[in-house]
Amino acid sequence: MNVLNITEQLPLVDESPLDLHVLAENAQHAAAAFIAAGTATNTVRSYRSALTYWSAWLQLRYGHVLGDAPLPATVAVQFVLDHLARPLADGGWAHLLPPSIDAALVAARIKARLGPLGFNTVSHRLAVLGKWHRIKGWDSPSEASVLKTLLREARKAQSRQGVNVRKKSAIVLEPLQALLATCTDGARGVRDRALLLLAWSGGGRRRSEVVGLQVSDVRQLDADTWLYALGTTKTDTTGARREKPLRGQAAQALAAWLAAAPAESGPLFRRLYKGGKIGTSGLSADQVARIV
Repeated sequence: MNVLNITEQLPLVDESPLDLHVLAENAQHAAAAFIAAGTATNTVRSYRSALTYWSAWLQLRYGHVLGDAPLPATVAVQFVLDHLARPLADGGWAHLLPPSIDAALVAARIKARLGPLGFNTVSHRLAVLGKWHRIKGWDSPSEASVLKTLLREARKAQSRQGVNVRKKSAIVLEPLQALLATCTDGARGVRDRALLLLAWSGGGRRRSEVVGLQVSDVRQLDADTWLYALGTTKTDTTGARREKPLRGQAAQALAAWLAAAPAESGPLFRRLYKGGKIGTSGLSADQVARIV
């Protein structure tokens, strides 16, 4: 068969041809849905917050609406200088965000408080801006060499002044033991002890991973060992189930929790109500943070 003549055998359809160089609007929505579905809920929330801040700052600082066109690197550089505090010769600190705009952002509850932002917050918002540009098919201002140089030197300058710009560290043994010492013998203490030990086991699990565990994700291997299965995580998005071991204190704590709150299915760590009544709904990541 001559492939070039295949069109002669195709039936007519009532659809307008697509433009080879422009993604159809419904395809744009479908792509956005894939990206949203493949992104963790907490990540989506942080992206939304960052883009909301960008929109407000751009409007107040430039009179520009986010989304009209790609942003130049100069805007990203200005964002850094507006929000990162730089040390002055007299020992003070300064940043370039005008006080009136700072106050307007706080009044609109888009910014938590007056003053500069932390280095990690600024870096995160630049990363979100970069991803937003890439989704749009635009060159990212976050990749500009002038911006990378500025961030590198700003990080060193703040570090020399004693400002901590590192990521949060995982909990270590001594603080963990102090946390476990607060757990009572009641249902709440039994649950919290199992949660803390599972989260700490194996170098540390994210809150979203812990609250996402189901009863069906854990099984007893032998008298001293339990296994729990992780699917999609922030660092492994393949969705392949991987079993992790719990031994010693962690295994004992999990067994105690499952004995206190037996269930065939549903969330592994569930909410508690007055009187120690165990509910059916799972904990949220924010509730885990409050427990800690």
